[in-house]
Amino acid sequence: MGLMYREKKMLKMKAILLLLVCLNVGLLSVIADSGVQTCPANLEAGCGGADSDGWEGEFFPGIPKIKYEGPSSKNPLAYKYYNANEEILGKKMKDWMRFSVAFWHTFRGTGGDPFGAPTKVWPWEDGTNSLAMAKRRMRANFEFINKLGVDRWCFHDRDIAPDGKTLAESNSNLDEVVALAKELQGSHVKPLWGTAQLFMHPRYMHGAATSSEVGVYAYAAAQVKKAMEVTHYLGGENFVFWGGREGYQSLLNTNMERELDHMAAFLKAAVDYKKKIGFNGTLLIEPKPQEPTKHQYDWDVATTGSFLRKYGLSDEFKINIECNHATLSGHSCHHELETARINGLLGNIDANTGDPQIGWDTDQFLTDISEATLVMLSVVRNGGLAPGGFNFDAKLRRESTDVEDLFIAHILGMDTLARGLCNVAKLLEDGSLDELVRKRYQSFDSETGAAIEAGRADFDMLEKKAMEWGEPSVPSAKQELAEMIFQSSL
Repeated sequence: MGLMYREKKMLKMKAILLLLVCLNVGLLSVIADSGVQTCPANLEAGCGGADSDGWEGEFFPGIPKIKYEGPSSKNPLAYKYYNANEEILGKKMKDWMRFSVAFWHTFRGTGGDPFGAPTKVWPWEDGTNSLAMAKRRMRANFEFINKLGVDRWCFHDRDIAPDGKTLAESNSNLDEVVALAKELQGSHVKPLWGTAQLFMHPRYMHGAATSSEVGVYAYAAAQVKKAMEVTHYLGGENFVFWGGREGYQSLLNTNMERELDHMAAFLKAAVDYKKKIGFNGTLLIEPKPQEPTKHQYDWDVATTGSFLRKYGLSDEFKINIECNHATLSGHSCHHELETARINGLLGNIDANTGDPQIGWDTDQFLTDISEATLVMLSVVRNGGLAPGGFNFDAKLRRESTDVEDLFIAHILGMDTLARGLCNVAKLLEDGSLDELVRKRYQSFDSETGAAIEAGRADFDMLEKKAMEWGEPSVPSAKQELAEMIFQSSL
């Protein structure tokens, strides 16, 4: 009996050890996506060779270069509306759009969410966050870009290269991956923008530029310095600041005035360094109201614009508007775009959307034709976005796990915005909506209205006119007619 008991106990222990090994493999996969290094950056301890990523052949075999086939096409791997060289309103579609692939969602997204583990591991992934794996992802990125037929991409520093044990090692890792990216870009591809990831690592739990710790502030500055250098080296057209942790959870333990002053000083130093290295790209701030903090300091376009004006930065920065962030702040994407446009701050658009039934930032591909038309209406009124563009800051749904889904999602997003552009062309050519708006404000085309708009009408003058005119007649705003005209263009 004692021997049988010991044998059963040994078998049980082996089973437990096997289970722990399996759990550890799964955990390493999750950690790799989180940005925490799971394989030493110098590739010691049997993680593979540093000079080769060990992958041969295509990353997307069987998927051809995506072409325009027109609205009647039934091919899911073809454009139905995005015809890159078709001229609309005096510009080629590709010049209105300036589409970009987001590296983090496309190549680091796993389908994991706050309630569940990752659901997808692409065939080229080996479960590590090594330099070799980073290089392999970079080659996959450029094969994807070339097959999709776009010429821009966006990245965070820590998405494309593993974090090191020291800042110097992290910089070295980044340099190595960026050297490969430069080679793969060739002469026709470049970053729409780069950025520094200042929100995931535990050191940034109190913020980066708004951290209560000066050491964290200095580390964040060094990380932005390096990220800006590599963005410049790669020919990037913009550099983005997203303050994921720049905010507060409670005002009881927060000196908000001091934190805002620190953030302004940080951004001013970024402007100075941009000029020092000769980087001519636009600096962009991306608003978001909350998540992960309870209140982020760049709540929406109006709040961000006010901050920039207060600290004398409005001539140095423009705004990167993410549509899903707009709805989280209680606005429509169209509202945020128009607020930025009329203030001369519209710089770039992260093309995505949320779900009205879900309360968080779901980063879905924009597929609503009506919303896309409103977005493109602002873009056309702005004269375009260059040197900004449309970055697909959007990810596959958790349940979409095929490699071809990456292509289908981007094709759908690009076609949707192309349809929006064509609808705007119809609206403008018809002219009915513009005429409705013109008529609504035509009383201000009078002598008195012109005096008001020129700042020459004081209250004495306006009182005299009110006495002279008597009770004003107030016409209909014709909202339903405006909506009818708009819907007729879709």
